[in-house]
Amino acid sequence: MRASKRILIVEDEPGLVLTLTDRLKAEGYSVDAVSDGDDAVGKATGESFDLIILDIMLPGKDGFDICQELRKGGMETPILFLTARGEITDKVVGLKLGGDDYLTKPFDMLELTARVGALLRRSPVQQESSPERFRFGDVDVDFRKAEVTRSGEPVDLSALEFKLLRYFIENRGATLSRDELLNRVWGYDAMPYSRTVDVHVSGLRQKIEENPSRPQYVITVHRLGYKFVG
Repeated sequence: MRASKRILIVEDEPGLVLTLTDRLKAEGYSVDAVSDGDDAVGKATGESFDLIILDIMLPGKDGFDICQELRKGGMETPILFLTARGEITDKVVGLKLGGDDYLTKPFDMLELTARVGALLRRSPVQQESSPERFRFGDVDVDFRKAEVTRSGEPVDLSALEFKLLRYFIENRGATLSRDELLNRVWGYDAMPYSRTVDVHVSGLRQKIEENPSRPQYVITVHRLGYKFVG
């Protein structure tokens, strides 16, 4: 079953590409690789992959640009960033643009394969139970088209923000812990940035709440997590 999992490596260091390819193939994955941003977008959109390993520093389009372009196009394939940068701001930017995880170079191959396995095992948010549309206040959500409008105007949500909103709506009225949200929306419970959920909830509130500092729909439940009321 693992052999059916396809991984796209986007990396311009030939030695690292060779090392990653050999290791991932040894783990039973099917691996393709490209070395620049334009080829990455074309390959990722033209073929079907289960995971994209994406270096941030690339010739042409960088990894952030590629991630943003793929997410805006509706692609939900998990993205694992590789970066030589250690600043927390770069990590936050990557997550907010729709990345699912990151590794800072140099990294241990055992850690990489563990992260890859975790992302490939992630539990997708179930769409079957969602209505095609859902409305609360002046916000309208079209699940089929993955579009959100507010007072008739488009709301620009990242892929993760949309998945988070969808999960809140599907479980409206229930108190959802941060661990549950990490498991069900991101897909695993060992995120490298502990406030990932809070960052995304804050961003979502800025876009759907009339007064984000006093939210009406995405409510904080003290010491427990969040609850959607709508």
